Amino acid sequence: MKPACIFDLDGVIVDTAKYHYLAWKRLANSLGFDFTEHDNEQLKGVSRIESLKLILRLGDKHLNAEEFEAALVCKNAWYLEYIQQIGPEEILPGAAEFLHSVRSQGMKVALGSASKNAVLILERIQLLDQFDAIVDGNKVSKAKPDPEVFLKAAEELGVAASDCIVFEDAVAGVLAARHAGMKVVGIGAANVLDQAHFVLPNFAGLSITDVLAKFA
Repeated sequence: MKPACIFDLDGVIVDTAKYHYLAWKRLANSLGFDFTEHDNEQLKGVSRIESLKLILRLGDKHLNAEEFEAALVCKNAWYLEYIQQIGPEEILPGAAEFLHSVRSQGMKVALGSASKNAVLILERIQLLDQFDAIVDGNKVSKAKPDPEVFLKAAEELGVAASDCIVFEDAVAGVLAARHAGMKVVGIGAANVLDQAHFVLPNFAGLSITDVLAKFA
């Protein structure tokens, strides 16, 4: 049986992290303090609630429960406003071509992402039709490194976990794939993603046959 491929979204297919940063910065500014790109590094892999707590500590600000909830809603609205404007030019190098190479081999493709806006983003970058299944933050309750998102993706594709290859750019995502009993290809820095079976800097110039050869 041909393996199936499961892709994370942010940092693998498209980079929406900069829009999260812009929305958090706008929120901080509205509360009377600044939030820098250096500060933003502390939010990588951190949930939205914990991110806001960290930002409030940086600005030495306190919000009551109602204000805190309103701030989360506000940040998300601004983020959605930004991603409404993205297009295919935001696709990371080689990612669209790589997806096409997977489908040309007759292999099944799923998305496994924590994003609750995955469908919107895929529509905006015109890649929605490349996925047989989409498992995002609206379908799962446990965050990576819990394997829930990848196991559900395999289930929706109708394939065994051991027949899946995951493409991930984050340590938590790589660990989630390993916990699911899947093969995993890191996209990014080899020294950071050392738990992956192997690591690629990006998809530029690559096809699925190159990846399958490494697992052969």
